[in-house]
Amino acid sequence: MNALVWTAAGSLAAWLWLLLGQGFFWRTDLRLPPRREPEDWPSVCVVVPARDEAAVLPRSLPSLLAQDYPGRAEVFLVDDGSSDGTGELARELAERHGGLPLTVGSPGEPPAGWTGKLWAVRHGIGLARTRAPEYLLLTDADIAHAPDSLRELVSAARTGGFDLVSQMARLRVESVWERLVVPAFVYFFAQLYPFRRIAVKASRTAAAAGGCVLLRADAAEQARIPDAIRHAVIDDVALAKAVKGSGGHIWLGLAEKVDSVRPYPRLHDLWRMVSRSAYAQLRHNPLLLVGTAVGLVVVYLVPPVALFVGLAAGSAGAATAGGLAWLLMTATYLPMLRYYRQPLPLALLLPVTAFLYLLMTVDSAVQHYRGRGAAWKGRTYTRPDTAPEQR
Repeated sequence: MNALVWTAAGSLAAWLWLLLGQGFFWRTDLRLPPRREPEDWPSVCVVVPARDEAAVLPRSLPSLLAQDYPGRAEVFLVDDGSSDGTGELARELAERHGGLPLTVGSPGEPPAGWTGKLWAVRHGIGLARTRAPEYLLLTDADIAHAPDSLRELVSAARTGGFDLVSQMARLRVESVWERLVVPAFVYFFAQLYPFRRIAVKASRTAAAAGGCVLLRADAAEQARIPDAIRHAVIDDVALAKAVKGSGGHIWLGLAEKVDSVRPYPRLHDLWRMVSRSAYAQLRHNPLLLVGTAVGLVVVYLVPPVALFVGLAAGSAGAATAGGLAWLLMTATYLPMLRYYRQPLPLALLLPVTAFLYLLMTVDSAVQHYRGRGAAWKGRTYTRPDTAPEQR
């Protein structure tokens, strides 16, 4: 019982530090910074990598084409070897809805060493540079934008002098599993990369959300995007680190007018989303995996265990420390549930969700050592120096 008391006390200490010393990661009030509309609107090219996205394009692409942007803007959709008619559907949607000009390109098969969607992004940026834009908007094929989304992003970048402005799109939360897992996904991301530190030039913290990244074209060239990060599995974080590392000023916050329309109705779908890159986040390091597993257990699982075991065994120390740690955990999760408009009692289930994430992370490592590696849309990558395996 003494061991449980000390472990619960350690968990409580960890939560006190997370509450006050981790950049107030749990706050969700960081939205687009103060901005004013520029006198002259810069040109923007929108790059959309798409592989087998016919199911979501009708709900996302028209929102891009309908952007109310005063300057010159154009959309480049890169059909990365789709088998479901993504490219043809994109052209049909452009003809039907009108709006911004649309160009559909195809990059061919990626050479060895290119991961995920970065080969498609490279092709799209290459097409965009023929228009000499001042900004690039990198957005995923499942992201729907409000009509003034681009206008707001450019105003924020110009006003704040940012080279990169990114918004974490609001993910879909309709199924039972989405409600349980999705808000926690963003909560854990913010815990790893506190948004308030990202905008501080002196801070080493850097991250972006790949679904919505407005990037100054000169900054992309200076950071050698995307060639410099072609091996990256977690490409959005790698992109932000490259831009900040080359002297760029970056910003990341939560979105109000940018939403993902991709459904994750089953646990299996969410499991694949997380396990695809979880071990890459740990740099494929077994020691980091063990440390992460221990950390998740101590921080998220010990508090409820200590509370209930302490109450059952009559240990006031274990019950008190565990109960206070669980209370802090729950309190820090409530703002994210409010942001996602979910029932607040779901915060009590965060230890269950954390346990699922622990299993997903372990599974990610198992898949890595089985040679499966990371995958994107049926394309699997085992090592950076090998060509993608088609599945």
